[in-house]
Amino acid sequence: MKKIAIFAGLATTLGALPAAHAQSSVEVYGLMDAGLVQEGGISKLTSGISAGSRLGVRGTESLGNGLQAVFTLEAGVQGDTGRSDQAGQLFGRQAFVGLNSPLGMLTMGRQYNLQSQALTDVADPFEGGFAGAATNLAGYSATRIDNTVRYTSPELRGVTATVMYGAGEHTGVAADQRSLGLALGYVNGPLTLRLARQSRAGEPGKAAANNTILAGNYNFGVATAFGGYGRNTGDGSSMFFAENPYGAAQAPAQSTDSRDAIVGVSVPLGATTVLASYVYKDDRNAANRDAQQLAIGATYALSKRSKVYVAYAHIRNRNDAAYMVGNATEVGTGNRAFNVGLRHAF
Repeated sequence: MKKIAIFAGLATTLGALPAAHAQSSVEVYGLMDAGLVQEGGISKLTSGISAGSRLGVRGTESLGNGLQAVFTLEAGVQGDTGRSDQAGQLFGRQAFVGLNSPLGMLTMGRQYNLQSQALTDVADPFEGGFAGAATNLAGYSATRIDNTVRYTSPELRGVTATVMYGAGEHTGVAADQRSLGLALGYVNGPLTLRLARQSRAGEPGKAAANNTILAGNYNFGVATAFGGYGRNTGDGSSMFFAENPYGAAQAPAQSTDSRDAIVGVSVPLGATTVLASYVYKDDRNAANRDAQQLAIGATYALSKRSKVYVAYAHIRNRNDAAYMVGNATEVGTGNRAFNVGLRHAF
């Protein structure tokens, strides 16, 4: 309750800033998502199925000559209980401050993993949510990284570049958990492409985790096609290891060398949008614990800000693999799941 009171007071204070500074803009925004999930023999009410429920404050201040100060504070909310998400962190979704200029944007704080962002924003028709989230199998699942400095270049003929460095800040082990992210994006009309790589130094005696993905989508008008191919190497490079809090909870062994393939489609039919995807995890370790996921779903727009949805996904595990069907905020409890719910953005 104290966290909620603190955040409410901060939002109220920040919301008054535009009156004092004509060159400033502060916005309070959010999203609430809740629905029913049936998985692994369990039926439950869950928050954040299609996308994580959140409450955020973001703003800009003009500093002259095209330079702006920017900030974002975004808190994850468990709509079914009212608790903070992201293991109780108050601003666990995003927390950063920076400068934006004609030369690009520089920000510092807790920010998105570039490889994970390319996977969910570009390659996955389910956008990392619903039962069909590609993140159930693909890529490195630490969606956000603390202590990061991120620079994004201005767009030049559809091309943008991003580099991100994260300090490990572990006492006595300077390299532990340090990260480096690189991304190159291209947008030209209906075509979107992104190549992204995220590397993270491991603990002493463990190989660094490296995750790379080439992601793309193309809007044909009647449908949008999605695709991606990823390579994951090193300790902790896959969701498939026990100590990863966002991955498979009962994985019998860690995958240190795998490939991901994703294909999908989004088909608008008036207010309804049909979604479908196939994800294949190719484990290159000797155990050969492969997995494949088939997913289908649909959303129906009640308005520009509100929609209802339904989704189903099934994972076929091989050789004692233990991947599970989750959603935007949960890892799941079985290899199949059904969702039905409602989301509202404000």
